[in-house]
Amino acid sequence: MPKVTYIEHNGTQHEVSVESGLSIMEGAVQNGVPGIDADCGGACACATCHVYVKEEWIDKLSEQSDSEKDMLDFAFETKSNSRLSCQLILEDKHDGIVVNLPEKQG
Repeated sequence: MPKVTYIEHNGTQHEVSVESGLSIMEGAVQNGVPGIDADCGGACACATCHVYVKEEWIDKLSEQSDSEKDMLDFAFETKSNSRLSCQLILEDKHDGIVVNLPEKQG
C-alpha cells in the first residue's frame, strides 16, 4: 500500500497509506486531507483536485490525457508539475510520492 505525503500550502504535512488502484485524490478524500475539494468526484470534469507533483515523481506517473490538460486550464496557478490528482492512479511503485497542494482550488 503506497504512502502518499500531501503538503498543504501552509506546510502542514499529511502522510497516509492509500490502497493501490485508488487515485491520489481518493486517498485525500478518504483520509480527510484538506485542500483537495474533488467537486466532480474524480470524473476529470473540474480542477478542484489540482496538485503539484514533486519533480522526481513526474516520470513515474501516467502521461496526461488531453482531458486532463484541458481541465488544468481552469486550475489556479498551474506549473510544469501540475496534475489533477483524480487522474493519478497509485501503484506500489509510487510508495513515498509527495504532492503539494495549491493555495486555493479553482
